[in-house]
Amino acid sequence: MANFISRPVICAFLTGVSGAALIATPARAEEAQAASPTAGGVQEIIVTAQRRSQNVQDVPISVTVANSEMLAVEHVTNIQNIEALSPSITYVDANSPASTPNLQIRGIGTTGPARTFEGAVGVFVDGVYRSRSGEALTDFLDVDSLQILKGPQGTLFGKNTTGGAILVKSVEPSTTDYKGNFEAGYGNYNAYTLRAAVNVPVSDKIAIRVSAVSVGHDGYISTPNGGNLNNKANLGFKVQLLLKPTEDLSIKVIADYARERDNCCYGTVNIIPGPLGPLVNALTLANGLTPASTNINDRQGNATPNANNRIDDGGVSLHIDYTLGDGTLSSVTALRRYKVLQLNEDADFSGISVLNLDEGFTSKFFSQELTYNGHLSGAIKADYVFGAFYSHETDTDFRNLRWGSQAQMFWDALLGAAGVPAGTADAAPGLFGSENMLGTSNSYAAYSHWDFKFSDAFDLIAGARYSREEKTGQFAETYFRDPLLDPLALVGVMPGIGYNQSVVNQAVSGTVGVQYRPATGVMTYLTYNRGFKAGGVNIDVNAAGIPGSVVFGSPGVSQSPVYAPETVDAFEAGIKADWLGKKARTNIAVFYDSLHSLQVAEFVGLQYLIANAPSAKVAGAEFEQTFKLGHGFTFSAAGTYLPEAKFGTTSVLGYPLSGRRMVEAAHFAGNVALFGFTPVSNDWAVTSRIQAQYSGSVYVGNDNDITQGPVTLVNVSLGLASLKNGLQIEAYAENLLNRAYVTGAFGVPIETGSYNAFLGAPRTYGVRARFSF
Repeated sequence: MANFISRPVICAFLTGVSGAALIATPARAEEAQAASPTAGGVQEIIVTAQRRSQNVQDVPISVTVANSEMLAVEHVTNIQNIEALSPSITYVDANSPASTPNLQIRGIGTTGPARTFEGAVGVFVDGVYRSRSGEALTDFLDVDSLQILKGPQGTLFGKNTTGGAILVKSVEPSTTDYKGNFEAGYGNYNAYTLRAAVNVPVSDKIAIRVSAVSVGHDGYISTPNGGNLNNKANLGFKVQLLLKPTEDLSIKVIADYARERDNCCYGTVNIIPGPLGPLVNALTLANGLTPASTNINDRQGNATPNANNRIDDGGVSLHIDYTLGDGTLSSVTALRRYKVLQLNEDADFSGISVLNLDEGFTSKFFSQELTYNGHLSGAIKADYVFGAFYSHETDTDFRNLRWGSQAQMFWDALLGAAGVPAGTADAAPGLFGSENMLGTSNSYAAYSHWDFKFSDAFDLIAGARYSREEKTGQFAETYFRDPLLDPLALVGVMPGIGYNQSVVNQAVSGTVGVQYRPATGVMTYLTYNRGFKAGGVNIDVNAAGIPGSVVFGSPGVSQSPVYAPETVDAFEAGIKADWLGKKARTNIAVFYDSLHSLQVAEFVGLQYLIANAPSAKVAGAEFEQTFKLGHGFTFSAAGTYLPEAKFGTTSVLGYPLSGRRMVEAAHFAGNVALFGFTPVSNDWAVTSRIQAQYSGSVYVGNDNDITQGPVTLVNVSLGLASLKNGLQIEAYAENLLNRAYVTGAFGVPIETGSYNAFLGAPRTYGVRARFSF
């Protein structure tokens, strides 16, 4: 078992609901007086976790929320660094943005690059479900708020989830104010940021809001021969049109497009060379390159040839809200297209020219959701939601595999050690295999959620959901150059076995709970939630088995590519309290989750296979604490304790997963932070931030055989904010101590025993300026 220096849950500044909007740097003087930490106590935070606007302290759900200013202060620019908002959420790196749902909450998530996996943590952007987590990896654009809902969600949103949900909401167009903002920044690694947004009220019934972003930086992984890997260059646009024909009717159209162009995502560090290390190093030198260091502090890697990663994500959505009776009838219709094209990718993750591939993934997604939010005020007092949801998705994939210029030498040496004469294998350079994959998904759901108010102190919560999921999956090896003598044919893993499978899952899930307010400013709750995540058809080269090897006498294996649905029984109790005259806020939650048929991706040889672990348990507690100290300073602390987060003992998984702790589930993660907003004159205020963030040891690979020790990170910033206009200037440093840490590890294809790792960002620093008008 390997142990590496660090892995942060870059859990951040005000991890949690407790301090959102407390230290937001305001745009105008009057906002400064209202939002400054010197003004009053802990501020009220409005969320929509239950489909209506509520004070977060009144919501019987563990919720973390951040407004736009908080996101800016914390440099949370996309889902990848969302860990800065809560120690309970984790993002796991992977080489394919097309296929990997990478988010976990409280240790529960879906990890491993499987094209058909749905995320246990659902991402909803402006009410539209994003079927692939990669769709949410593009940089946030004109975001008004972000909410993290912990635990199963299904009776309030169109798509059911077992781990939680992330709600991203754009700034709304306004029919009253002409306003906007502009931001520019520059930092080390040639990092640049340009953001702009403008709101134009065409009339008292029509408004347009346009926003754009351009961000990029040089790669954080260097090559021994010069250059770097995993560069980033992103560009995005968003246009919103708001129409308000009457007081009762609102129509909004949102169109957005984002693209990424870089040499991502195969730049990794070889942390364990494995038994083939000497051969790989010799071929690397013969290829004219210097072997990369295996010390993660050197941040070195090799990748051949020069990769080209292209991501295009765009869509349009129609939002209609109509006041009807005592409630609001809402419709959200969306059409999206997400395309990933990875060319000349280095599938051997090293400096040798052995295995290269081109891979493409295209998702076309349509969704329709109808909801009615109502209120009863008679003898029975209640807030309620009725909803119906439908979605259809088509995923089209291809993969072309090519042997590189050194493949023959590599396989002659490798197979020669097993007694196979040199030249037996046919690994001549060029295309040797082509694969086509197709998957479809139809989702139907109806749900309702009720909050019965029996008194000012006591509520009863109940909700139910019916889900039906229809999925298909197809795989075809459309070309295989030599099914007898190709190296992968000789070892018995290719050509892939074709299949065309379908699966239908149906389930009833729901929630029940009580909410009690024993005193002013104090709310307690106890809830039970049943979560459901559909099964599907694994789309991969060996999902239906392997052909076997005549040379080595290994028989073929036939298996079903279908995997079963996942369910969770989640119990949670919590207390939310404002005290010391609202100078302090404390939120505590304890939880126990019993998972059944947990979907697990296991790396076997060249690909991930999907198994259903019969059982898993997660139990723990969270706390979020905020103190207003006066003189413009706010102290916050938060922590997540997971004494249990492990798979049950079962032969389905076997070693090293059976009975082991889940990936990326630290026993404890937390942070402390001090923030300042201190007026120094009638015109200016000094803004400051210092954070210390901690994560305990975790497994970092899906095979749970590589761990990382504890890590502490430090982030700082210092700036000036105008009290007269919307100008803000800031200098910042993230990961100030330049700690090296692994965010994900995996077995290297065709190099048994060798492991590579993705690293988190090194020390980054820079300056930025923002102007609002």
